[in-house]
Amino acid sequence: MPPVTDLIPHRPPFLFVDEVVGETVDGLVARRTWRAEEDFYKGHYPGAPITPGVLLCEAVFQTAACYLALKARAAGAKPGEGVPLMAKISDVRFRTPVYPGDTVLLEVKEKESLGGFTMMSGNIKKADGTRVLTVDFAVAWKTPAAANTG
Repeated sequence: MPPVTDLIPHRPPFLFVDEVVGETVDGLVARRTWRAEEDFYKGHYPGAPITPGVLLCEAVFQTAACYLALKARAAGAKPGEGVPLMAKISDVRFRTPVYPGDTVLLEVKEKESLGGFTMMSGNIKKADGTRVLTVDFAVAWKTPAAANTG
């Protein structure tokens, strides 16, 4: 399995997938350990750090991007062509907090692909199987216009 950084454009400090640990025809499983030295813990919350829910969702979305990159490569696309863009996020359910030091499994499954959009579901579980979150979302893989640097 290629390194995550060979699959998606995300880089530290905004890379929330450590490694891909499994792949199926319609999904992918990755792993992430949330490190206590990560900057966001300083403010969320001082003295009682909890991983922000939006970053947990982002980790799922990055896992989906890895899945889509592998799928695109299998279909003949060159590495680095395009980036994943979120089109829709729905039905996010947070079940238990994630703390510094926790290792989680991130799982995504493709539900349907239609008109350039891939509808997916995702979940996070702690290493002991405790459910952290579930989310449904849609992603488009696009080649963005050049960034406005003026």
